[in-house]
Amino acid sequence: MKKISVVIPAYNEERSIKKGSLDEVWNFLKKQRYDWEVIIVDDASTDRTLFLSQNFAKTHNGIKVFAEPHRGKGGSVIAGMLKTTGNIVIFCDMDQATPIEEFEKFIPKFEEGYDIVIGLRSGRKGAPLIRKLMAYGFSVLRTIILRLPYKDTQCGFKAFKKEASEKIFSKMQVFSEKSKARGAAVSAGFDLEVLYLARKLGFRVAEVPVRWFHKETERINPIKDSFEGLRDLLKVKLNALEGKYKV
Repeated sequence: MKKISVVIPAYNEERSIKKGSLDEVWNFLKKQRYDWEVIIVDDASTDRTLFLSQNFAKTHNGIKVFAEPHRGKGGSVIAGMLKTTGNIVIFCDMDQATPIEEFEKFIPKFEEGYDIVIGLRSGRKGAPLIRKLMAYGFSVLRTIILRLPYKDTQCGFKAFKKEASEKIFSKMQVFSEKSKARGAAVSAGFDLEVLYLARKLGFRVAEVPVRWFHKETERINPIKDSFEGLRDLLKVKLNALEGKYKV
């Protein structure tokens, strides 16, 4: 493994940064023997996220910050992934709900020849009951509609070989680096489109159990996010039926 790229989408993450989330990422990576870069994509935050990120980058090597138009999480991740230079690329959440050091569990899978490794959360300890119920219902629908065989499609901790990343994120239809959003757009359907394309393109995907900690945030609205996720799920299915995902 020559170099890894870590993409972190950020929308109103001032509180997470002040709690030391970027310090956690940097302190882990600086100890590694491989080369690395961190790409922070600010999604037109309305708080001090961009300012704090840029200040952090000034005093910590390997950190790049990009100020982008508001696209929601999915569009921000894609914009960041297309800027990476590593041969392994990761995206993770700014709040470090899954700590960056969990990446070490992914390395053996890449060495075994897998193209994509995704986090598998166990039990979602600490999450409100309504979020757990919504997640279960969503998992049933995605299995029926898209026939995705994965146990946890929504974990915000995923890693890709560069070739897989380039092919998948350049073919996205529902979400793209040109997407537009209003408010705190969590983009639940984003991960579904990523994994649908991964299967269609024939990439090998491994699921690896990871630690996950529930983080309170005002950006999550279980009912609104579930409806938007269902809408996006149906869009992916419609695009597939119309032959828009060409291999």
